[in-house]
Amino acid sequence: MLQSLRDKTSGLIAKIVLGALIIVFSFFGIESYFVGRNDTWVAKVDKAEISAEQFRDRFQSYRQNVLQRSGGQLDPALLERPEIKRQVLDALVDEQLLLNANEKLGIVITDDRVRELIRSIPQFQVEGKFDENAYRATLAGARMSPLQFQEDRRKALATDELRSLVGSIGIVTAHDIDAHIRLRDQTRDLRTLTIPKPADAPKIDDAEVENFYKSHSSEYMTAEQVSLEYVEFDAKAVKIAETPDESVLLERYEREKSRYLTPEQRLVSHILITAKGGDADAQKAALAKAQQIAKTVRDGKDFAAAAKESSEDLGSKAQGGDLGWIEAGVADAAFEAALFAMKKGEVSEPVLSGEGYHIIQLRDIRERKEKTFAEVKPELTKAYLDTERERVFGELAGKVADEALNDSGSLAAAAKAAGVEPQKTALFPRTGGTGIAANPAVIKAAFSDGVLVQGSNSDLIDLAPDHKVVVRIADHKRSEPRPLDEVREEIRARLVRDAVAKQARERADALLERLRKGEKMDAIAAELKLSVTDAKGTGRNAANIDSRIAQAAFKLPRPAEGKPEFGSVSLIDDAYALFEVDKVVDGDVAKVDEAGREAIRNQLQSINAMVATNNFVASLRKSAKIQIAEDRMQ
Repeated sequence: MLQSLRDKTSGLIAKIVLGALIIVFSFFGIESYFVGRNDTWVAKVDKAEISAEQFRDRFQSYRQNVLQRSGGQLDPALLERPEIKRQVLDALVDEQLLLNANEKLGIVITDDRVRELIRSIPQFQVEGKFDENAYRATLAGARMSPLQFQEDRRKALATDELRSLVGSIGIVTAHDIDAHIRLRDQTRDLRTLTIPKPADAPKIDDAEVENFYKSHSSEYMTAEQVSLEYVEFDAKAVKIAETPDESVLLERYEREKSRYLTPEQRLVSHILITAKGGDADAQKAALAKAQQIAKTVRDGKDFAAAAKESSEDLGSKAQGGDLGWIEAGVADAAFEAALFAMKKGEVSEPVLSGEGYHIIQLRDIRERKEKTFAEVKPELTKAYLDTERERVFGELAGKVADEALNDSGSLAAAAKAAGVEPQKTALFPRTGGTGIAANPAVIKAAFSDGVLVQGSNSDLIDLAPDHKVVVRIADHKRSEPRPLDEVREEIRARLVRDAVAKQARERADALLERLRKGEKMDAIAAELKLSVTDAKGTGRNAANIDSRIAQAAFKLPRPAEGKPEFGSVSLIDDAYALFEVDKVVDGDVAKVDEAGREAIRNQLQSINAMVATNNFVASLRKSAKIQIAEDRMQ
């Protein structure tokens, strides 16, 4: 399959497909995958490693998104299950498989494309336009350099490119669309008979309750619970000198001077002319066109108007070719060389890049600026104090950890080192409690072998940045059977429900068998003093019939002439519906206009693309060497 994709990427069709791609991605979704590598890994895909840091970042992003969507209704502990973590890791593995395939296929993402993508990110824009300062400030907050971010975007684009290419291989034919319409718009003539819940509930005596209790006692246990003694401390309580020595600040200023330097920036517009076809004649034609446009602009035509008329850069055309403020190291090398050789107000000759010919207009220049020590002293002071507080807190945390380890049978020494008093939680189960007992890491530690079984102090647990806790068991209530008298009526109600459900199911099965043997539904309805409902022309999403009946009815085979098909389905409150399908009418293809057919084509293409991509990734998995370190998925 890789070879077939390579063949496709070398032809004109692939160039047209790739040229029309619209890349959409989440600003906070993919970048966490492409961060720095650690010596240890959670997974290896051939020679590529997925680090513990990458996994933690992706899992935390996933966890936050799920909790946010749930509106606080989901227990965070549920997301700590191994199978959930494995799903997140599998997604990372799939992405790495696609990146490896990109290298084999030779898929290349140009600098201009990366630049346009970055410029389109809302977090980097001010009043709808890309802003260099916002760009750098956002990346600085995320502790990421522009170069690293650009490479991350390039990898994300390459991965999405391959997905799109794989998805574009399948073709949806007119026959496929017709078949979909016939099934989607199909109707069925139904007759239904609803059988209500059995009226007489069986009597359950005490002996039955006691027998059930004895054989199912494990289902009626109290929850295992623990309470914790704990020592909690954070950086806010750390005391440091609030007035740092000026020489320290000066040294820091010299060391980090590049942070306070704003490089020269140039306000740029451009007009892009691409070579249609890519051969020598097309290149000559594109150059000639670009030269003519440059001449008309120099002769007095408004540059923005010319860009709106002629530019083939869809990202800037509507804005009159405006690219905003650009600094060195952002654009294509040839583009930059021409740009930084220009004077304010000049319009360049056509400049060739990987995208085509650019006509560049330099509208303004911001000179290189460097902030003085006096200007940044308040910032330096705050940064120093923050760093110093982190350092002192780190030393404190180390002392607390050492005391907790050295005296594993008590938290007294750890509390003394932290300068706080030990505290205690209420009893809570494995699903968690309140306060620190709601934290998944605390719950995991509380019920771990070392803390629960061996009675040792836990390791330091992070509650938040620069906020830690160490715990030990204060009390442990084991799970035990609840007394029979406490659960007697609960069991009795359960047995009654089970008996009624069984009675309803057996009665519906018996009546269905009678229908299949030839009895008429009307006769059965009369016997039960019920009525039959006709539902002719029922569609898959009909509102005039219970959706469960419709779903079950459309699963039945097409009836032969004069021989209806019968079925049954359970409804709410132990009711059942018997139904017969007398007639099936396929959807009318002629009633769907071209717009409707195009919508169906897009829908089927999306489905085919998803299936093709999943199959492609599955084939990559079979041929790759994948190693998983389950013990590092923390």
